Amino acid sequence: MSLPFYQRSHQHYDLSYRDKDLRTTMSHYQREKKSSAIYTQGSTAYSSRSSAAHRQESEAFRQASASSFQQQASQYALSSEVSRKAASAYDYGSSHGLTDSSLLLDDYSSKLSPKPKRAKHSLLSGEEKENVPSDYMVPIFSGRQMHVSGITDTEEERIKEAAAYIAQRNLLASEEGITTSKQSMASKQSTASKQSTASKQSMASKQSTASKQSMASKQSMVSKQATSTLQQEETFEKKSRKVVIREKAEQLSLRKTLEETEAYHAKLNEDHLLHAPEFIIKLRSHTVWEKENVKLHCSVAGWPEPRVTWYKNQVPINVHANPGKYIIESRYGMHTLEINACDFEDTAQYRASAMNVKGELSAYASVVVKRYKGEFDETRFHAGVSTMPLSFAVTPYGYASKFEIHFDDKFDVSFGREGETMSLGCRVVITPEIKHFQPEIQWYRNGVPLSPSKWVQTLWSGERATLTFSHLNKEDEGLYTIRVRMGEYYEQYSAYVFVRDADAEIEGAPAAPLDVKCLEANKDYIIISWKQPAVDGGSPILGYFIDKCEVGTDSWSQCNDTPVKFARFPVTGLIEGRSYIFRVRAVNKTGIGFPSRVSEPVAALDPAEKARLKSRPSAPWTGQIIVTEEEPSEGIVPGPPTDLSVTEATRSYVVLSWKPPGQRGHEGIMYFVEKCEAGTENWQRVNTELPVKSPRFALFDLVEGKSYCFRVRCSNSAGVGEPSEATEVTVVGDKLDIPKAPGNIIPSRNTDTSVVVTWEESKDAKELVGYYIEASVAGSGKWEPCNNNPVKGSRFTCHGLVTGQSYIFRVRAVNAAGLSEYSRDSEAIEVKAAIAPPSPPYDITCLESFRDSMVLGWKQPDKIGGAEITGYYVNYREVIGGVPGKWREANVKAVSEEAYKISNLKENVVYQFQVAAMNMAGLGAPSAVSECFKCEEWTIAVPGPPHSLKYSEVRKDSLVLHWKPPIHSGRTPVTGYFVDLKEAQAKEDQWRGLNEAAIKTLYLKVRGLKEGISYVFRVRAINQAGVGKPSDLAGPVVAETRPGTKEVVVHVDDDGVISLNFECDQMTPKSEFTWSKDYVSTEDSPRLEVESKGNKTKMTFKDLGMDDLGLYSCDVIDTDGIASSYLIDEEELKRLLALSHEHKFPTVPVKSELAVEILEKGQVRFWMQAEKLSANAKVNYIFNEKEIFEGPKYKMHIDRNTGIIEMFMEQLQDEDEGTYSFQLQDGKATNHSTVVLIGDVFKKLQKEAEFQRQEWIRKQGPHFAEYLSWEVTGECNVLLKCKVANIKKETHIVWYKDEREISVDEKHDFKDGICTLLITEFSKKDAGIYEVILKDDRGKDKSRLKLVDEAFKELMTEVCKKIALSATDLKIQSTAEGIRLYSFVTYYVEDLKVNWSHNGTAIKYSDRVKTGVTGEQIWLQINEPTPNDKGKYIMELFDGKTGHQKTVDLSGQAYDEAYAEFQRLKQAAIAEKNRARVLGGLPDVVTIQEGKALNLTCNVWGDPTPEVSWLKNEKALASDDHCTLKFEAGKTAYFAITGVSTDDSGKYGLVVKNKYGSETSDFTISVFIPEEEARMAALESQKGGKKAK
Repeated sequence: MSLPFYQRSHQHYDLSYRDKDLRTTMSHYQREKKSSAIYTQGSTAYSSRSSAAHRQESEAFRQASASSFQQQASQYALSSEVSRKAASAYDYGSSHGLTDSSLLLDDYSSKLSPKPKRAKHSLLSGEEKENVPSDYMVPIFSGRQMHVSGITDTEEERIKEAAAYIAQRNLLASEEGITTSKQSMASKQSTASKQSTASKQSMASKQSTASKQSMASKQSMVSKQATSTLQQEETFEKKSRKVVIREKAEQLSLRKTLEETEAYHAKLNEDHLLHAPEFIIKLRSHTVWEKENVKLHCSVAGWPEPRVTWYKNQVPINVHANPGKYIIESRYGMHTLEINACDFEDTAQYRASAMNVKGELSAYASVVVKRYKGEFDETRFHAGVSTMPLSFAVTPYGYASKFEIHFDDKFDVSFGREGETMSLGCRVVITPEIKHFQPEIQWYRNGVPLSPSKWVQTLWSGERATLTFSHLNKEDEGLYTIRVRMGEYYEQYSAYVFVRDADAEIEGAPAAPLDVKCLEANKDYIIISWKQPAVDGGSPILGYFIDKCEVGTDSWSQCNDTPVKFARFPVTGLIEGRSYIFRVRAVNKTGIGFPSRVSEPVAALDPAEKARLKSRPSAPWTGQIIVTEEEPSEGIVPGPPTDLSVTEATRSYVVLSWKPPGQRGHEGIMYFVEKCEAGTENWQRVNTELPVKSPRFALFDLVEGKSYCFRVRCSNSAGVGEPSEATEVTVVGDKLDIPKAPGNIIPSRNTDTSVVVTWEESKDAKELVGYYIEASVAGSGKWEPCNNNPVKGSRFTCHGLVTGQSYIFRVRAVNAAGLSEYSRDSEAIEVKAAIAPPSPPYDITCLESFRDSMVLGWKQPDKIGGAEITGYYVNYREVIGGVPGKWREANVKAVSEEAYKISNLKENVVYQFQVAAMNMAGLGAPSAVSECFKCEEWTIAVPGPPHSLKYSEVRKDSLVLHWKPPIHSGRTPVTGYFVDLKEAQAKEDQWRGLNEAAIKTLYLKVRGLKEGISYVFRVRAINQAGVGKPSDLAGPVVAETRPGTKEVVVHVDDDGVISLNFECDQMTPKSEFTWSKDYVSTEDSPRLEVESKGNKTKMTFKDLGMDDLGLYSCDVIDTDGIASSYLIDEEELKRLLALSHEHKFPTVPVKSELAVEILEKGQVRFWMQAEKLSANAKVNYIFNEKEIFEGPKYKMHIDRNTGIIEMFMEQLQDEDEGTYSFQLQDGKATNHSTVVLIGDVFKKLQKEAEFQRQEWIRKQGPHFAEYLSWEVTGECNVLLKCKVANIKKETHIVWYKDEREISVDEKHDFKDGICTLLITEFSKKDAGIYEVILKDDRGKDKSRLKLVDEAFKELMTEVCKKIALSATDLKIQSTAEGIRLYSFVTYYVEDLKVNWSHNGTAIKYSDRVKTGVTGEQIWLQINEPTPNDKGKYIMELFDGKTGHQKTVDLSGQAYDEAYAEFQRLKQAAIAEKNRARVLGGLPDVVTIQEGKALNLTCNVWGDPTPEVSWLKNEKALASDDHCTLKFEAGKTAYFAITGVSTDDSGKYGLVVKNKYGSETSDFTISVFIPEEEARMAALESQKGGKKAK
């Protein structure tokens, strides 16, 4: 028999059953109630729900109950009257508003069939059914809600939860027979009660009885009325043995279900299911008349249900202290405070504070009570200033007509770095000021309101608003706005905050990603998204690693083995119900960067389950049991899922989504996902080991670029259903394209440190995250990011630029698919303020008035327009009887000062003025019209001149100027001083001010002086009337540092005491040291102690702190102004306190921190080195927070002479993964160092140790000490070499190329341990895989070297480099055709690229200018050179990476000489070409028989036509009848003898000659007689015959 459906696949979601008191309460109900009750509502914890919702639930349950009773009565032959009575009894209880524990009906469930029936209708929608876990639904009890008094909240909760449980229990319980009588019911209850222990029944009886007594008066009457409406009748029906056994099994299964529920909730992260209070409806402020009532409302959500407390001016409201004044109510989650008969004393701030275990949240409102008559009575208003926000404020006479809000000491554009702290703040000035009411302060980032968190805190001190970042991240970058609201008026101020990346631990590693968020959470996976960083570290980002950490632990684990490029990733392998946080790290070829800021926690739960748990009331049942007619033992095979689709597809994963099937049976179902390649029917199951519970699934390990189809099957205990319809063909790859590069980058001037950059947005960009902007100093080639958080839009202001520097900009877009290409670089722009006419001056005042003139003063414009103001123009007009006249010019020539005396005015006449400023851009707009000033004589209002000026601490670039305040301060007190200086010899118009704003101190440190220049100074005082006359001059004084000048030195002794020390070598007997802080004597300061002795003095700080910040100076009186000062600011204070702490609590200085290294045999050595250790030094060795000692596994050693501390391990095993620490103690000093060997670090170290062990084994035989490598020799040959070790005579070495043995002429003798193979004139034909094998009887070793592809290119680059370096200097050679530049190399290969340039411009080759290579000579031929060919020639030999240049200067003398030689050779060539010569036709020897005729012809050439003559035996030969000599057409010479004789034999010659030269062609004529020849032949034959004998 199969198990019931609610046992096989369901875990109950209720924690209440772990409460023993609740169980006793339920036992009490089981004994006390004679008939079971159906409760309309299970708990008052439903109070947060609206009454309308309760009515709807009540109606729905009423209909379902009536229908169910009718079906059941019909099935088992029950009377329709019984069903009607049951329904009417239920309606009666609901209509009379009975409480949950007071509506009692006879348990008609006892009449139900023991066999489950199929439910025709359900109270839940189809969508809600799908969200209930595993198709198991539990009862929903709905009804009306009323307040229960007389019992505590805890008891009330338990009673209602018990009531719901009893109804559920009785609905499921069954016995041998069913009866409707009370006697039968009592028997059933007795049987059920035996299942619980006697002790629990006893305790429950006591508790329930006490509770019942407190409610008896209200329940008894209702119980009687309900019971009286029911009739007692008894029906008995036999059951089959099969039905009885099944019902018994189901009871046991339900008990097991409850036990499994407790185990499930023990795994749940309860903290994540709890929710802090949240105001759904916030308080609203009210203004009422006296004697009226006012009611404040708010609605609060949270889990557990928050408790609300009301406050008035931060004091809790006590309703009993003033009965009838306040009424506080809480119903259905709505909390109200009613104030009756308001009087003016009720004008105050009211606060509703909601609190539960997750935190506290407050809502604020103000009540203003107005009077019909009379003035404000301050004595009746509460003393003290409230610091809580208000939405409005009032004046003592009612509403303020208008509030003026100003910001002082404002925060500016700020720059921070990740990990740092930062504060933004400004002082808020509001007029009129109202003591008891404060403004509403709200901070925004990029227009989004900010709430306090662990990353950011806000503070309002009553005057200053501050926003503090405890740990900056790039997510904090943006435009920050502070908005101050006072009633209906508000002002705001904004400035940008830039957050730069933290310095990378690994140089070149990418920056941290940002904005890690959880897009979607499910029980099987969570989808994480993030934004790519702007800085990639110099090389492209290869992808991202996602890490997860379970909430409550510190253990991070990596979610993906290979980096993912898409900025979204589904994380799987989660434990259902647990909460997680995530972070992301970027990786490039250099390494892994810092992790991002962690995400918000998220639970691995089904969305529907999460929503149910978040809104779950305290009642134990939140669903409905669906009873079907099918036998659980039979089971139903689920149908196919529907609406299967691919919701997201990237190159790394694909996400599927579907809807559960309509036909699924009682049990929960699980899913199997299948895939197949498009075009095939080869379906493969994806999740064979881990079935899917959720209707979504992420697939990994798909081949990028391939096409797939997917389908899903459902399964339960009955079997696996039919598959769903397959999805459309899906190609694995990023559907989201990387955006295109932005265009049209236009920078424009803004301020002297910023530039506004605009661009055209990327076209057709989808899911655009934003843009990154980068800037580069023109010509530097180094780019820096302008923003580290992507910005949207097409405009951004780049701050932090250097004034006067020229920059170029570029932009790229980013979305989840990645970053676009960079845009084209913008035009260079110089950083300086945009030039525009200045804004109007303001605050025009009358500084002094006379009978016929007035002195006006004004303030310089806020915006000077990017250029210095050159002057001002003043206009004035008369005002007679309140009517202004025409404007008149007061000055024709511009005024350079912010003051001007207007003359020729009329006495006792009222005037108005306006001023306009001018700069090089033009005249600005005039100021606002001034107040009316009357021209009349009045006494001086400005202060007199300061006096007693002196200077000290004179250095080469600074000095300190002191003065005393003026005796006459004018009409108002002095508010500050201005200091002016000029060079001593300069004119009076050369004075320049040192401080733009008035200073309140009586000293000023003047910086920026030029050494050796003499200066004079003056000081002017200022009050509200204006600036007074200048003081007498101080000086002249020369800016120089006198010899022997010493400075104040800070010192920290061994006890950590901090002191300032000064020494003077020029003291006189009357000289004394005087110390001051901010130039005020410290003589009576209790925080300082001064000690002077001889020419030395020391001022010691008793307890250095924030109160001691300032400028400390030491003056030596009765000397020539010897003094020095030392500034202690916050940064210096931190440094000194840290140094003091280091001296108080010393540490053992360490040369090297704890490190790990692998020794030769694979041993692991942990070591560190201290600078010095005494004989008493001790070391504790810690592994995973436990001390370890020397033994078989660990060997420890301390060398106190060198300070080296060591620990050895023979090998690393899996259990050795963890954290190792060395703790040092040497007397008072301590220190420690730690190394973490966890995860990839440990695995890498373990792998290295095993490698070294194998290497040691390899080296026991012949082996390579150095593997095969290559080297390019100085002759540009390639030498393959390796170093061998542990060899003997029998050891052989064999070389191979591409698995073919290379024959080597010489045998290796291994004397030097180096084996080499020389390859001459290396080229492409020598590419291949080289291998060398070393072997003998002990074993063999081999080494391979691949010289193909990139390795071959690298080698050829080195060869080309060597060839390029072998090139000789360029030489100049003149030829007959022109001038040749050439250089010789060792040899030439085609991979060596040759480029020629002339005067910096690449040479374009033509027929006149050619280049080539002849053998080892590389040349450039310039034919017919001209003066334009003069200049510098560069031959660049490019080896593939770098260029190597040879230079020659073909100009000046070099050119002249070469050109002259060229002309000479050219003429010689012309002469050689045109000189007379014999081209051919004459033989060397002519043998002819006597009497024959001889005719010879030859060709002659020459320009001009040569002269021809003949020689015989070197004597001139003339033409005659016997010998005919002819020369025709200037080309052909004829030689003819009509009949030769022996006299004609001899040497002849043909001589040709013209002006370029001559040539002689010789030939010999031999004449023979035939008879002599025969005779001579006979004689020769005779001589031969004799010798033969």
